[in-house]
Amino acid sequence: MRPNTLQTDHFVGRPTAAFIAASWAALAIGVIGYLVGLYNSGLALNEKGFYLAVFLFAMFSSVTIQKTVRDVAEGLPATNAFLFISWVSFSVSIALLAVGLFNADLKLSEKGFFGMAFVLSLFAVITVQKNIRDMTNKKGETLSEAFPAAVEAADTAAEAASDLLD
Repeated sequence: MRPNTLQTDHFVGRPTAAFIAASWAALAIGVIGYLVGLYNSGLALNEKGFYLAVFLFAMFSSVTIQKTVRDVAEGLPATNAFLFISWVSFSVSIALLAVGLFNADLKLSEKGFFGMAFVLSLFAVITVQKNIRDMTNKKGETLSEAFPAAVEAADTAAEAASDLLD
């Protein structure tokens, strides 16, 4: 039996504006927290590069897994090999962070901070990607409500341009 396809015009699972904003805020807090902590840490430059690369690797692989799992759930084709590689990439990124923090010459509180910012960012990037996918219409175009800050900036610019023309 083929799974039901997602109805994207006005379906029940459409995220609210508050949930979209909260997701983007969590992503910003997690990413900024991780990067500021990394910048202010006493780690050598090569260690900072390692933690940054692991962070970016984890963000990308987690979004890839979420997208692939959702594609399969919606009946879109995805190969088992691609899904397997995505899971391996995600697992490797988590393992690299865990081993790196375990062996790092950091205070336990600093290790905990990096771990928590990492987990918050992972959760938030998956949620943001899910929201963007949920806001995609039948034509495959992402609706502007998925990017609340951009919509607000565009509205402000449009109002300013309108005032100048009047």
